[in-house]
Amino acid sequence: MRMRVTLLVSVALLLAISAVAGEWPMFRGVNGSGIADVASVPLEFGPNSNVVWKTELPFGHSSPVITGDLIFLTGAEGGELADAGRGDKVIDKGGRLFTICVNRRDGKILWKREAPRPRIERYQKVNSPASPSAATDGQNVFIFFADYGLLSYTAEGKERWRTPLGPFNNVNGHGSSPIVYKDLVILVCDQDSDSYLVALDKNTGKTRWRVNRPEVTRSYVTPVIFQPDLGPAELIVPGAYQVTSYRADNGEKLWWVRGFSWQPKSLPVIDGNMIFVHGWEGGGEAEAPTETPTWEEALDLYDKNRDGRIFPDEVEPKMQKGFYLLDLDSKGYLAQRDWDFYRAKRAARNTLLAIRHGSRGDLSDSGVVWRMQKFLPNVPSPLLYQGVLYLIKDGGILSSIDPETGRIIKQGRLMGALDTYYASPVAAAGRVYLFSQTGQGTVVKAAGEWEIMASNDMGEPVFATPAIVDDKIYVRTRSALYCFGQKTQN
Repeated sequence: MRMRVTLLVSVALLLAISAVAGEWPMFRGVNGSGIADVASVPLEFGPNSNVVWKTELPFGHSSPVITGDLIFLTGAEGGELADAGRGDKVIDKGGRLFTICVNRRDGKILWKREAPRPRIERYQKVNSPASPSAATDGQNVFIFFADYGLLSYTAEGKERWRTPLGPFNNVNGHGSSPIVYKDLVILVCDQDSDSYLVALDKNTGKTRWRVNRPEVTRSYVTPVIFQPDLGPAELIVPGAYQVTSYRADNGEKLWWVRGFSWQPKSLPVIDGNMIFVHGWEGGGEAEAPTETPTWEEALDLYDKNRDGRIFPDEVEPKMQKGFYLLDLDSKGYLAQRDWDFYRAKRAARNTLLAIRHGSRGDLSDSGVVWRMQKFLPNVPSPLLYQGVLYLIKDGGILSSIDPETGRIIKQGRLMGALDTYYASPVAAAGRVYLFSQTGQGTVVKAAGEWEIMASNDMGEPVFATPAIVDDKIYVRTRSALYCFGQKTQN
């Protein structure tokens, strides 16, 4: 029997995540599915095609979140970027952080609120200080800035509460977005030291529960809610080296699957009792783990003064160059924790996991139905739509997969969009929408044997994931938010 498609989400789950039909309440829509139940969305669009309105926005990669006639985004204004002296990392010198509310009907900015910025954390050039997306319960909005913490505003823009968090130890900056579950706002705070998962009371901003995650290092993931037929709702949280489930109401750790990639970025998708989640990182494509000395062996190799620590001048030049990436707590030397995670990183394999829910504890063997290691995306999340699983990999490689078996149905390149991808695919009206970094928007017919229907050029970079509500698609580019609507019959 075919598995239920993602769109057939239980009524209990819809209530749990405080969403109603026709809204896009968090990053990538209802429970992160990326699916809108609408009959029509524009096939052709661009700066000069099917534009309902366009609104200029400050710099930021957060994706549009929608409730009713309100769209919530974040952005950064002013300041300048400076080289952090660490490859592709930058430091944002100054600048102001804003939450922005836009009228969905005409694109007018209704309000704009500045957040405190007591510190400025470094981030990767393709990231931004305003990358995490908002979350809404239909009446209020919840915002996370890594340079401050969590804030909440009413629909009218009145501040409800602010809760400082951090500072954070993440060399690439943050990308995790908050979610709303019943009366909780939940956020993954994975980093190179002191990772944790936290739930705040959505009405007061006070901590309701917090769970430390010492077994993982940095990630950029957003969790989703899984509602079993029996039992409490669960948070599905990908993390470095493993995927973990927690009780959503109190943070109790329920089960986990080891053998995952490190530094994951995408969110899981749910279909019935199946969970699909992937992680990719450079160096993780080899089938066999990379051999790395144990801590004791490393001390014999590198610890020249025999003090039980490894300093930069004790290792070879290649390791010296990336020493700051190994020194997780930035103490200037490597201790056993640093080295053990270095070994774990080198042993981690890129993988797409199909996990069947139904037990507790370590499900690394018993819970995995199938896994796939090749052709995986770096950042974009999987899309499960009308019984087909879609993956978009850098280079414009689109794969359609049978979610029951992991068999690749079709794989091909999106000609004209052979590019890097940060936006996750979304779907509606029998179509899948994919946006590349340079702003190429490709629309394919949703099917195992997918076909390209249209190629559209936004004219500037796209990092944010689009939102689809009613018969409109909302696309954020480097400088603006567009609303596209059907003006002619396609």
